[in-house]
Amino acid sequence: QVQLVNSGGGSVQAGGSLRLSCAASGNIYNNIYIYMGWFRQAPGKEREGVACFATRTVRTYYADSVKGRFTFSRDNAENTLYLQMDSLKLEDTAMYYCAVRPQSWGSTTRSCLDEYSYNSWSQGSQVTVSS
Repeated sequence: QVQLVNSGGGSVQAGGSLRLSCAASGNIYNNIYIYMGWFRQAPGKEREGVACFATRTVRTYYADSVKGRFTFSRDNAENTLYLQMDSLKLEDTAMYYCAVRPQSWGSTTRSCLDEYSYNSWSQGSQVTVSS
């Protein structure tokens, strides 16, 4: 089982920036993940995929709502994921989670922005954007 710990959330004014971090530890299989992703859930709404990386395609995917504003990155040596969030909007307010799908879970036909593609989740970090 992989443990994921979020950090970096907080409050910011609209137009500002925040960077979220997600450190993985525990039973890491050669530090290889099929999918690595960031998700968010606002009150009263379903959890949605924000950004993710698929190892097989070596591509990063973004939700349309954050394209051009959010940037996914990772540090393999430190086993850490990042989400740089710029030009934040009021509607970006949500609890943000990171997630991974370890190689030990095998491949899937689901998109890496699909929450059901993942089996390991962080505890979440609150991001609040105010006017």
